[in-house]
Amino acid sequence: MNLNKILNNDAFSRDEIIYLLNLENQNEIELLRDAAYRTMSKFVGEKVYFRGLIEFSNICLNDCFYCGIRKSNKNFHRYNLDKEQIIEAVKLAMEFNYGSVVLQSGERTNESFIEHVLDLVKTIKSISTNDIFPEGLGITLCVGEQTKETYQRFFDAGAHRYLLRIESTNESLFKSIHPPELDFNKRMDCLKSLKEIGFQVGTGVMIGLPGQTIENLADDIIFFKEMDVDMIGMGPFIPHKDTQYAYMIEEDEKSKWKNYELALKMIAVTRLVLQNVNMASTTALQAINPFGREEGLRYGANIIMPQLTPTEVRKEYQLYDGKPCMDEFAKECHLCLSGRIASINREIGYGEWGDSKHYFSRT
Repeated sequence: MNLNKILNNDAFSRDEIIYLLNLENQNEIELLRDAAYRTMSKFVGEKVYFRGLIEFSNICLNDCFYCGIRKSNKNFHRYNLDKEQIIEAVKLAMEFNYGSVVLQSGERTNESFIEHVLDLVKTIKSISTNDIFPEGLGITLCVGEQTKETYQRFFDAGAHRYLLRIESTNESLFKSIHPPELDFNKRMDCLKSLKEIGFQVGTGVMIGLPGQTIENLADDIIFFKEMDVDMIGMGPFIPHKDTQYAYMIEEDEKSKWKNYELALKMIAVTRLVLQNVNMASTTALQAINPFGREEGLRYGANIIMPQLTPTEVRKEYQLYDGKPCMDEFAKECHLCLSGRIASINREIGYGEWGDSKHYFSRT
């Protein structure tokens, strides 16, 4: 295949996606990166949008095999931030002039939890609507699988983005990393419900799962395209010591870097194929390479999620081992990320929601 010809395509076949993901020559990878960056610049611009991340609870009813906060893990403290703590974090987002916040937690479906989330969304909208933020802060939710009725209630309360990662669009792989009670088709139905309601819908996958192939990852990208999603979050699979994948922690550095480099290629190829979606540069990249999030931005990402979770509980929300920024206070995290983004000559979209342009093109 001719790399330059492929990179100048407007549409990509499955074989071409596989070819790009298989690139190993560094000069060719740089051509891929540069093409992805140009595509990002053309379709979404070069601004980086901040989403202040508040991990408000690590209590989860699920027992996903890869996840550090799985319900069967007894080796850490479970916490629920109270409303006042969450609102203090929201006020920090406003002080730092972030346009949006993300409320993320372990998954629960009981009515008291749902009412708690609804109250938070309404309160955040109320306190953040002013002359500076005439529509209040943008609110993204990441609280797992819920009923369509619950999603509608969240939307009506004022949340307008929702993150629900598929983790793998290969049903066999999905089953291999989840307990039987988590159904692949239900996850798909949830994503469809979110779209029907009117959310900006985000999803994503882990890269480097045991048994995963390049072909699986190519199919993930095709799924993103066919599902017509608005936001993508992807990162390298990193095992946690309190899961069945603990044996992989001692894998050689070469394997870790292979997953890291493949994750960057996934960002780049996804940018080429989907063009105008929002894409996050995730902390998992930084867990392997101290400059991983900057690299994610150079490969076509345009979203960063600075930590606003109180430092005293942050270490209790580790989905994987080695998560960075555990000891930084929110202001330190803000200043650090601002400096990192300035170092690669990108502008931060302060005070902007930074909504997915793809969402508006499809609606």
